[in-house]
Amino acid sequence: MIRVLVAEDQSAVRAGLVLILRSAPDIDVVGEAADGEQAVALARELRPDLVLMDVQMPRLDGVSATRRVVAENLADVLVLTTFDLDEYVFGALRAGACGFLLKNTEARQLLEAVRTVARGEGLISPAVTRRLIAEFAAKPVREPGPDPVILEVLTRREREVLSCLGQGMSNAEIAARLDMAEATVKTHVSRLLGKLELRSRVQAAVLAQELGV
Repeated sequence: MIRVLVAEDQSAVRAGLVLILRSAPDIDVVGEAADGEQAVALARELRPDLVLMDVQMPRLDGVSATRRVVAENLADVLVLTTFDLDEYVFGALRAGACGFLLKNTEARQLLEAVRTVARGEGLISPAVTRRLIAEFAAKPVREPGPDPVILEVLTRREREVLSCLGQGMSNAEIAARLDMAEATVKTHVSRLLGKLELRSRVQAAVLAQELGV
């Protein structure tokens, strides 16, 4: 079972999300939060596998809540947003969110997105994520970027995989590009995330863009 906490301040929207999630036999909604503070508190208490997090909420916004949940290693975070290029989403990805989803996503896609993140595949939709990463990379840098020296811990193959992640590629696409088995790609992704102390594939993709890998 995939244990999910739903954080959404609009009660009608939250109820709809919960209804969809509970229709799946492999997903268990363990809690509901109406604001960011409550989302963090419930994540600490319930330790869900995943938090479905709205970015615009009272008391504590979704970006800040995501940062706390990820920093404390409480759960993976899948961000909900109204606009696919909402500036809040960029902050959420920096904070460690594993992916993002539009609120108008169909029920079937919502369920598959939750399952995808639960499997560790942070890039929900490669095509949309490429747009997101490109937009993120094009934004003016308001704070010092990462030091390229951090990449020295990676092997040549891991750097190649990181580069592919920066292009928004799925495991299958990376396997085809680099002529390796998909299982091997997963191993490389796991290792480079560990070496770079990153939480998700999306964070790795953003880092690759920032460093021009």
